[in-house]
Amino acid sequence: MSASERYVRAWEGFWAENTGEPGEPFWDADATLTAAPHIALFAAHVDRTLPIVDLGCGNGTQTRYLAGHFPRAVGVDLSAAAVAHARRADRDAVAEFEQLDLTDLEGVRRLGDRIGEANVYLRAVLHQSDPDDRVPVAEAVSLLLGRRGRGFVVEPTAAAKAVLQQVAERPGGPPEKLRQVRKHQLRPAEVASGELPELLHEAGLEILDQGESDLAMSERHPDGTRVALPAHWFVVAVAEAVRPGS
Repeated sequence: MSASERYVRAWEGFWAENTGEPGEPFWDADATLTAAPHIALFAAHVDRTLPIVDLGCGNGTQTRYLAGHFPRAVGVDLSAAAVAHARRADRDAVAEFEQLDLTDLEGVRRLGDRIGEANVYLRAVLHQSDPDDRVPVAEAVSLLLGRRGRGFVVEPTAAAKAVLQQVAERPGGPPEKLRQVRKHQLRPAEVASGELPELLHEAGLEILDQGESDLAMSERHPDGTRVALPAHWFVVAVAEAVRPGS
């Protein structure tokens, strides 16, 4: 199984027309507002001696930050153009980047074989995935964790729709960052809060912790406040019954 051709084209087209500069994409907020608070939520559960894999890394903004907190950080993305941007932006070569379709579970297994047990960061990827791809993407998390790895999964809630609508309906039309999302048909789709635990459990994952937070965006409202999407986060591990060696 692999991601749909429409999905691949949409993301490749978006990143090919993007410079890759931090903050240019609508969701590409500074890591101090995104990965940093997520690491704080993750801290009580995670083994910091393991590497971390940033799934759906885009231009690598979060991956480079994660590299300062784990011995090895690997960012993967479906889009070759995104990976090229991430490598160019990583001037100090603190992280590694490669192209990977998360629904290609054999490819995910090969990555896991190369790096061993790892922690996983999955930020707002499931809601952008086609519905049929969501379970395989969650399974990719499970495959990479092994026995000791822990995953941090965060997704916008249904309430994020109202925030996005407010941004889209500004006088004069939506801002350029949101127009680019629409142009390339990167369709934010609702993943209901009740659906997320089911997806994670179906992928063989156990929820260790969860809560509500906001996902900071790079866009600002006309009054200067930052656009933030209500979100639900989970810390997960491979369920005991399906852990390697169980």
